[in-house]
Amino acid sequence: EDLGFYCVDNMPVALITNFAGLCMAGAGTGKYGRVALVTDIRGGQTFDELFQALDGLQEMHLDYQLLFIEAADEDIVRRYKETRHTHPLTRQGYSLPEAVKLERLALEPVRRRASHILNSTGLNLSKFRGELLRLFGMGALEESMTVFGFKYGIPIDADLVFDVRFLPNPYYIAELKECTGLEEAVRAFLFGYRQTTEFMRHLEELFAFLLPQYVEEGKSSLVIAVGCTGGHHRSVAVAHALTEFIRQKGYRVEETHRDISR
Repeated sequence: EDLGFYCVDNMPVALITNFAGLCMAGAGTGKYGRVALVTDIRGGQTFDELFQALDGLQEMHLDYQLLFIEAADEDIVRRYKETRHTHPLTRQGYSLPEAVKLERLALEPVRRRASHILNSTGLNLSKFRGELLRLFGMGALEESMTVFGFKYGIPIDADLVFDVRFLPNPYYIAELKECTGLEEAVRAFLFGYRQTTEFMRHLEELFAFLLPQYVEEGKSSLVIAVGCTGGHHRSVAVAHALTEFIRQKGYRVEETHRDISR
């Protein structure tokens, strides 16, 4: 869901192709552009019907990928004990270790057909999310950059906040007062000062280190807030430069100047 998928857990496999048709009919809304369906041993011990549904998707010329998630028997048994969930096959009289082994045998045909196999043994939740981001997050941390002026408050969704009011203020230069940080004259003024270029060097070094760490931790979005007094000049110019740096590093980034028109 964090990656923009519409998720359905344990949908009856007989309904998959019908559901795919509904998604195609609503494609124009953008709501069903990316769909994730979860199925497991709860649907039965054979998966012939699942394979028929997947063949039906191919006939509909729909692209799909099959992600198979597995773990060591010991990890699966421990997880069931920790969460106190009941394995579906234990209701048939099998012990938990026996049920896990039977499940693995039943799922082997699905595993052989998988596009991706993800072994979650030893992974905590954040690292598991990081693996999903690597596989299905279009290869990049989905960044969001928000620019604000302190006059109007700090964005409530900001993850990182930088105050650039220590930089020279173009507001007090008559010919720059009505300009913004997106204009070359303002950027030339600001980046003509040693403190601006040194600050950007430190900022770029910081994000060159931070962004891969956030990706590894499984963070799906990051809101970076850069603020000055009014949100017209300094914060806009710095945020724009930082946006270009992040984009050059191969990350997807959105640049928004909240207060530039106030």
